[in-house]
Formats: sequence, C-alpha cells, structure tokens
Amino acid sequence: MHLNKYTRMTEENKHTESKEDNKKPNDQSGVMMQGHIKIFDPETGEVLVDKRNAIHYENMSQALAKSLANKTTGFIHEMAFGNGGTSVDPTGIITYLTPNSTGTNATLYNQTYYKVIDDNSSTNKDTTRNKMEVRHTAGNKYTDIVCTCTLDYGEPTGQDAFDNTTNFNGDFVFDELGLKSWEGTENGDSNKLLTHVVFHPVQKSLNRLIQIDYTLRIQSLTTFTETSSTALTTSNTVSGTTSGSNTGY
Repeated sequence: MHLNKYTRMTEENKHTESKEDNKKPNDQSGVMMQGHIKIFDPETGEVLVDKRNAIHYENMSQALAKSLANKTTGFIHEMAFGNGGTSVDPTGIITYLTPNSTGTNATLYNQTYYKVIDDNSSTNKDTTRNKMEVRHTAGNKYTDIVCTCTLDYGEPTGQDAFDNTTNFNGDFVFDELGLKSWEGTENGDSNKLLTHVVFHPVQKSLNRLIQIDYTLRIQSLTTFTETSSTALTTSNTVSGTTSGSNTGY
C-alpha cells in the first residue's frame, strides 16, 4: 500500500499516543497525619501534658476510607483513658511503654475510662465541652480536627477527693489515652484505636477539672515533604502545643 504524507502523520500520531498511554503516572503526592495533645486545667491554666501522639496508620487508613465512602462507621467517637502506659519504681523513676500503633486489634494497655466526644451522638450529654471541630483555612493543604474532652469535677465516679495519691496504679491516675472509632457499639471491643499517647501519670480527682485538647492534622503532600509552615507547632494549633517526633511518648 502506498503511504502518503498524511498516512505517515496519522501512524506517527498513533505511535505517540500509544507511548503516552503506557507512560506511568509520576504522582508524588500523599497524605500525612500528625497528632498532638494538651491536658490542662481550664480554670487555672496549669498545663499537665503537652506532647505529640502516635498514629495507628492501619486503623486510620480504614477509618478514612470508611468515612469517605459513607459507611456509617470509622469516624472518631470516643476518647479512651488508661493507667497502663507507665511503671514507677520505688525510687520514683518512671518507665514509659511504647504506644500501641500496630495490629488492628490494638488497645490501650489498660483502659479504665472513656468519654464520648462525638457531638452528633445522642449519648454525649455535654456537646459544648465534649466535641469535635473541623478547622480549615482556604489555601492551606491541611485541615485540623480539634477534639475536646472535659472531665468535670464529679467524674469519673469513684475518684479520690484530692490529687495527692502515692498509688500510681489507681484507676484514675491516667498515663495513656487514645482516640477510638465508632464501629457500631459505644466503647465496643470492635471500636478501633486510631491514636495512642503515653505520658507521665496525671491523677483525676474531685478537686480537679481537666480538659484535653487533641488536635489531628491531616495534610495533603505534593512532594512527601513537610514544611515549617505546615508542621504542627506551638504557633498554629488550637491549644498552643508543640511539635516533636511522632512517637507519642
């Protein structure tokens, strides 16, 4: 068959299109998550804990996928408290355990209390002080979820009158906490641990009001790098918290 110049141009175009179709996408974007907690007395301003937390990336990936797919599960529902994150020897030296951030069945070391912070839940009786807010500034490539939990003077039931215990194994001498997802049952065994942080023991007693501000930053990355303007730092979190390594202890 005789090929004129138009036929040759068509064949060359098809060859070019084929090469472009087989070209692998060079997408270097991604998603990074950071978390930070601040535990403080809202009346006196005393800061008790101020540090980064560990993200459970496997459970968090499922939570994000379920939430985006509108599967009615996977979203943050409660904040869990425990007393198994540290051990204190007779001389007062504290040993910190590594946060649990692997395995789909991961839990706190010893959960002793929880509180619903989902302000859309009918079981949340104080949505002004136990809630979640989504905060975003137009143009930024990150969005913050600010989780607020308040332990009032009278809760938990059974706590000591004063915060002067020498027994660091008490149920309400907290040294670990985490955010858990809703999987169909309040405080259910199937609710997944999304974050975990271990810290020095803090006693909750009748004479103390405690507020926890837990900030999760979800950031879209275009080069898999974090810049100083997007890092979770003292100047750009709701609690005025500091950033650090993503170890949670």
